[in-house]
Amino acid sequence: MKISSNNSRLFVLLCSAVFLAAACTTAPEPSAGFQPEVLPLPADPSDYAPISSYAAMDIPADNPMTAEKAALGRQLFFDQRLSGDGERSCYGCHVNEKGLSDGRPTALGAFDKVLTRNSPTLWNIGYHAEYYWDGRSKPLASQALAAWRGGNMGADPDEVVTELNGIEGYQDQFQAIFNEDATPENVSKALAAYMRTIISSNTPWDRWQAGDESAVSDAAKRGYEVFQNAECNNCHDGVLFTDFQYHNTGIGMEAEEPDVGRYRVTEEDRDRGAFKTPTLRDVSQSGPYFHNGSVATLEEAVDFMLDGGQDNPSLDRENLKKVDLSDAEREDLLEFLSSLDESVELKAPPLP
Repeated sequence: MKISSNNSRLFVLLCSAVFLAAACTTAPEPSAGFQPEVLPLPADPSDYAPISSYAAMDIPADNPMTAEKAALGRQLFFDQRLSGDGERSCYGCHVNEKGLSDGRPTALGAFDKVLTRNSPTLWNIGYHAEYYWDGRSKPLASQALAAWRGGNMGADPDEVVTELNGIEGYQDQFQAIFNEDATPENVSKALAAYMRTIISSNTPWDRWQAGDESAVSDAAKRGYEVFQNAECNNCHDGVLFTDFQYHNTGIGMEAEEPDVGRYRVTEEDRDRGAFKTPTLRDVSQSGPYFHNGSVATLEEAVDFMLDGGQDNPSLDRENLKKVDLSDAEREDLLEFLSSLDESVELKAPPLP
């Protein structure tokens, strides 16, 4: 998949806003004779060439996008009945006010089990090809199924789909969309379809790149120059602000038995302690930071990276180098990062 270059100063589509508005985990009671809330799909960026700065999203041939399927996935994403304990939904780990993360150092899974890694943001998740901090899962529907039956949701999918098939509003939708009752596989496909609509599109930085000089402060404009001059965009690349690659920054490597990250997937020494580059979209809201949530504030995270990371035998020294900034430049950099805050929000739909 081709992603826009670092030099791109083009407009990011305001295409997903219709999908995303005020958050809550408790959906309103639907009326009798359930009618799903079906919203238009985000526009294809290719329809807006050359002004679009997002490439077209790769959609699997076995799971084409439809508005009805995304609407079904949205219901499932917010429905606590999918979880093993009936007390959490997918949304519960990816909430609006926490930058589509959960604000915890590491995720809290089903039955209040504390997990070992931080909940990553979901912004632009449909542009990824590999999932989790170590990239061990693909495609997106498979990741949804793994999280559903794993520690995050702690469910038995076969039991859950039996319950879903007993709910008329769900059964009608699965039959209409998939020509069959709910199964673990088609639930996961519906979830993936919805997650592909979660597109960050309306940050102040986007509006500035589209030509609105008043969208960001002069400090943020200077900070964007600092960001590029300091080569932060070596890894936080393009309009997605990630290179989709895995890097060892030294976080957690001082532990007696450190999390070796990508190494468990590839068994290559260069990947020891390496984790996927997170997007910077909504970064001021999505702390604490890094795969283990060990850095509490954005200021601390910036200082850690400017210092070149933490030394260890596998440190990515090619991309992590100490950068000396003045106090004013550091403040400008932080102002730029705040300009990536996303105003679009996920909205809970009526549930069957």
